[in-house]
Amino acid sequence: MRRGAGGAVGAVTVGTLLAAGLAAGPAVAQEKLEWAVCADLEPRGDIQPECSSLAVPMQRGGSGATETVTLALSRVPARAERAGTLVVNPGGPGSPGRDWAAIVAQGLPDDLRESYDVVSFDPRGVGASTPAVQCDPRYFEAARPSSVPADASAEKTLLNRVAVYAEACRERNGALLSHIRTVDSAHDIESIRTALGVERIDYLGYSYGTYLGGVYATLYPDSVRRIVLDSVVNPDNPWYGSNLLQSRSLDAAARNFFGWIARYDADYRLGTTGQQVAERYYSARDDLAAQPLDGIVGATEFENIFLPATYASTYWPSLAQTLSAYVRGADAKPLLSMHEKLGEDADSDPSHGAYLATQCSDARWPRDWATWRTDARRLHDEAPFMAWNNTWYNGPCMFWPVKGGPWFQVDGRSVASALIVQATEDGPTPVAGAYAMHARFPSSRLIIEQGGVTHGVSFGDNACVDLAVAAYLREGTLPAAGGGSNGADLTCAPPPQPQPRRPENAQADPDRGIPGLDHRLGA
Repeated sequence: MRRGAGGAVGAVTVGTLLAAGLAAGPAVAQEKLEWAVCADLEPRGDIQPECSSLAVPMQRGGSGATETVTLALSRVPARAERAGTLVVNPGGPGSPGRDWAAIVAQGLPDDLRESYDVVSFDPRGVGASTPAVQCDPRYFEAARPSSVPADASAEKTLLNRVAVYAEACRERNGALLSHIRTVDSAHDIESIRTALGVERIDYLGYSYGTYLGGVYATLYPDSVRRIVLDSVVNPDNPWYGSNLLQSRSLDAAARNFFGWIARYDADYRLGTTGQQVAERYYSARDDLAAQPLDGIVGATEFENIFLPATYASTYWPSLAQTLSAYVRGADAKPLLSMHEKLGEDADSDPSHGAYLATQCSDARWPRDWATWRTDARRLHDEAPFMAWNNTWYNGPCMFWPVKGGPWFQVDGRSVASALIVQATEDGPTPVAGAYAMHARFPSSRLIIEQGGVTHGVSFGDNACVDLAVAAYLREGTLPAAGGGSNGADLTCAPPPQPQPRRPENAQADPDRGIPGLDHRLGA
C-alpha cells in the first residue's frame, strides 16, 4: 500500500530556540542534532539517508505548558564542503516527508548534490514523528459505501461516517489536535533551522508544501535565503473553497487522461473520443457501486485507484491498461492489484487524520450540511470525477472538535527572492494558485510549464525548468522578469506524454514519488 510508518533511528536529541518575539514555551534542552543511518528508510541508489529527531514545544507561546512533540528528521549530507542547507517538504498535509531528502538529492545536478545538505522531516503528528495522529483504521475497510449517494438514506450513512470519524479523532488525540496547524509546522521549520546551526536555509516545497513555505517565509523572512514553491496551493483561498476549485481541476485532469486513452484506441479499445472513454469509466464506477469486485473494490475504491492519473502522466499507461482490462471484461486482476498498490487501507488512517487536523483547524469550514450538499450536487453535475469523493474526504471538518481559522495571510514582501513553478494542467493545485502566490511575493519569478500535466515539476524530467531552478539554488539567479508568456517570467514546454505500455517500450510506474498524492490538496 502507499503508506507506512516507522521510528526514526538516530540519537534522540535536541531542542530549539524560539523565534524572537515568541514567548518561551516549555523548556527544551538545546543540544546538537546527532545523526545515524536510518534503519527504516531504504537507500535510493547510492544515497543512504541519515536520521535524527528533534523535540519541540507542542504549543508555542503557551503559559507554562510542558508537552512536547518529537519531529523525525532525515538528511543527505553534502559530499564536499557544504555551501547551503536545502529543507524539503513534499506536501500533504498529513504526508510523511522523510523520504524526500533522498528523493530530491537524487534528482539534483551533481554540483548541488556535492554542496547541499538536503533535509526533510515528518511534520508534527505524522509518520515517525510522535505523538502521531490516529483516529479509526476501520474507516478505510473495503468496500466502502459509494461516494455518490444514490438516495437520502445513502447520504445519511455517508454523513454519519464522517461525523463518527471526527469524533474518533477527538477521542484518541486530545490536545494534539489543537496544535497541528500549518503555522505550527512553520514554527517547527524554524526550530529545525536553529537545531541545524545554520543562519539561513533554502527551501523547496511542493504542493501543500508551498503554502507551508509561504507561511514560514512570512513568519521568518530573515531565515530564508532562497525559496522554491512548486505546484502551488492558492494562498487566497481557504481550504473549503480550495477543495471546491480542486474538484473542478481534478475533473479537467481526468479528461486529459481520458483523451489520451482515446488517442490510443488501437491499444485500449475504450473509445475514440475522451467522452466515450469517460462514459466507459463512469459506467464501470456505477456497476461497482452496485456490486463491488470481490467485495473489495467498490465505487469509492475505484475512484481512488484512478486518482493518480490526475497527478502525473507517468501513471497513464498502467492505469489505462487496468481500465481497459476491467471494462472490456478480459481481466479483473489488474484492478485488484492496483487497489493493493494505490488504494487506501488501515495504514491510511494516521495520514488522513493528520491531514484533517491541519486543514480543519487552519481555516473556517461550513458547519451545516445544507451548504456542503448544495455545493457537492452542483459540482457533481459539472465535475463528476471526484466531486462527491472530495466532499466526504474533507467531510469530517464539518464536525471537527477544533474550531478552524482564521486563515493565515501569506505575505512575501520581506523575502528577498523566490521562484514559483507550475504546470498549467496540474490537477491537484490549479494554475491560478501560482499567479496568486507570485503576487504575494513581489520579488519572485514565475516559471510556467505550458500544457504540463504533472504535479511537482522541479527535478523531474523537464530540463528547461530544472536548469532555471538549479541556477537559482546555486547562485540566486532568477529568470529575467517578463520573459515568458501569459504573465510568466519563463515559459517551458512540457515533456512528451507517455506511450502505451507495449513490449517494445515497457515503462514502470514512477519511482520518484509524486508530491501530495496521499491527499486531495497537497497532498
